[in-house]
Amino acid sequence: MRVVLVVLGIALGGYGAVLLWENPPVIIMRILVWALVGIVLHDLVFAPVCVALGFAARRLLPGRWRPPIAVAALCSVVLVLLAIPVYGKPGMRPDNMTVLDRNYPVGLWISLAVVWACVPLYLSWTYWRASRPDTSLPDSAR
Repeated sequence: MRVVLVVLGIALGGYGAVLLWENPPVIIMRILVWALVGIVLHDLVFAPVCVALGFAARRLLPGRWRPPIAVAALCSVVLVLLAIPVYGKPGMRPDNMTVLDRNYPVGLWISLAVVWACVPLYLSWTYWRASRPDTSLPDSAR
């Protein structure tokens, strides 16, 4: 199975390279710049910020709070990154109002509110579940 996945990955990478080389050199340079900027931003900004927040969370948050808050933070980052292309409504034209016809900032805030509302719900549920007696064990085992 591993060999099949490796061969499939190499084939897809080759197909991507063929598609890339069909572009003019100016477009290839733009793609290269964007890829390098993404790597630099990740390594010099995003990764150190995540490490610092992880250390701060370890010192400030109780142990059982860390996993749901980490998941909510990850979901928040993903939602914000997904919203960036449509947040300022680039490409919206007066002659075609069906393009980007939603209120994306409100949608982002609602999505973030739902994600963060799940944190106290999860903590409450785990607290309630831990406080219940285990009825699956026979009386002699308790």
